Amino acid sequence: MSYELFIGLRYLKAKRKQTFISVISFISVLGITVGVTALIIVLSVMTGFEENLKEKILGVNANVVVTSFGKGIQDYDRVTTEVKKVKGVVGATPFTYNQAMLSGPSGVIGAVVRGIDSKTAGDVTVLPERVKQGSLEGIDSPFEAGAPGIVLGKELARNIGAGVGDMVNVISPTGTMTVAGAIPRMAAFKVAGIFEVGMYEYDSSLAFVSLVNAQKFFRLSGAASGVEVKVIDIYKAGEVAAEITTALKGSYWTRTWMEMNRNLFSALRLEKAAMFIILTLIIVVAALNIISTLIMAVMEKGKDIAILKSLGATSGGIMRIFMIEGVIIGVAGTALGTIIGVGAAMNLEKIVALVERIFHFKVLPPSVYYIDKFPSQVEPAFVIVIVVISISISFLATLYPSWQASRFDPVEGLRYE
Repeated sequence: MSYELFIGLRYLKAKRKQTFISVISFISVLGITVGVTALIIVLSVMTGFEENLKEKILGVNANVVVTSFGKGIQDYDRVTTEVKKVKGVVGATPFTYNQAMLSGPSGVIGAVVRGIDSKTAGDVTVLPERVKQGSLEGIDSPFEAGAPGIVLGKELARNIGAGVGDMVNVISPTGTMTVAGAIPRMAAFKVAGIFEVGMYEYDSSLAFVSLVNAQKFFRLSGAASGVEVKVIDIYKAGEVAAEITTALKGSYWTRTWMEMNRNLFSALRLEKAAMFIILTLIIVVAALNIISTLIMAVMEKGKDIAILKSLGATSGGIMRIFMIEGVIIGVAGTALGTIIGVGAAMNLEKIVALVERIFHFKVLPPSVYYIDKFPSQVEPAFVIVIVVISISISFLATLYPSWQASRFDPVEGLRYE
């Protein structure tokens, strides 16, 4: 063990008259611990929330949407087949997209009615897995057999007071022209199922019918609004979309999930960056305590520094002694904060449940937030970055006090001894 490390460790153990310096050292360690812990927990929660939101959005929507310039895609079967041949594509399914009014026993509400192919929709979305009551296959009932089927979002069904087996009226805003003017087109549908994605925007505004029934009711002349595509790697959706456009060789264009939700995810990333900067300031404040601790230690150890220099210690050696002292404080606080932060982030759901039981209240009421837990996700890359930044700030905080200690004149320290 070098004398710099030995003396640096000795200086961390305060004597009776140096208790105040020791208290400030403890506060410095505690400050860094709190800062690192807060950074890891907050970034884990925000990352988990982003992934949870992404999962819900991509659960109902496709990774890539292929549409055509004009009034829909007439040859959507051919387009779907061609798209499936593109490298990186997992599944493809045609769809229609129309706005309508839904009338039920408890009221009328606007909604988006999407026509889907129940046989291939599961290749692209998680809709079949999210049907909580009834079944998705019930939408295949044609107009000729009586009332066709429709699947409603959970909140949408509650708002209009409809359940499985009930009849709802679908009213199209593009009605039929008569001598008396435009008459809204209306048809009765039977609720075949109720789905729940867990995202209020979708659960309260989406309804699904079969592709054929949507084409007939909205008079789409056998066309589809587009083709939804699922890819292997969602982060390479842009590359796959470009390949799809090249393969189709026509008046087709594509949009990726990142383009369709750019504002939302940009806002989340901006918020995460802002929280990272704000919480990093906690570590900076703790680093200022390290500076204060080392400055007072240098003032207290003036005689020791003079003796060490008289015995042959170099200015660099003196500087390293106090740098080691400060870095140990930073490493200790960072290590403790990392352990607590990662442990808390990985068990956040249990911690929140314990708090709810003790204080008898719901942290995230599902009726308000539509999520029932903190979606925490620890990213190893973020943890490494936080650790590196924390230790780096602690190291930088040691430079000035250590430099001042290295410039100490031994003559001044021993003059009155």
